Amino acid sequence: MVSLPNLKGLEYVARTSAKSMNIEDYREFCLSLGEDIEEKLPFQKFKNGEGVLVFYVMGHMFSFFDCNDFSVISLKCQPERIEELKTQYECIGNPYNESPKYWIGINPSTAPDNLLQELTRNSYEIVKAKYTKVKKS
Repeated sequence: MVSLPNLKGLEYVARTSAKSMNIEDYREFCLSLGEDIEEKLPFQKFKNGEGVLVFYVMGHMFSFFDCNDFSVISLKCQPERIEELKTQYECIGNPYNESPKYWIGINPSTAPDNLLQELTRNSYEIVKAKYTKVKKS
């Protein structure tokens, strides 16, 4: 990323190439969403799960992917948005190992960064809102 001069009080950031968000950029983005985020590798005892990195808010998953195969990120999503997103974007499909009624899978190598960030933030907010209500009860 290259920072361009500040124009009219706005900061512009340009990509140095057309590459998509890499695994470390995505990890940093997830951690930047709030101080209440934890990251864990909770499935290390399972043969095909040892490299699955999970991001949690309030003790509940909002994003996960396999570090050894960064081709699908699973994210929580509103059920009413899922079909429209799948129709509109080729990079969106079924999640890995979760219910396609509540989760989507997004290919980070073909997804526009702004879409990946928006859907990740959305997932974080869905989970945080749900468990904030539960905690207040």
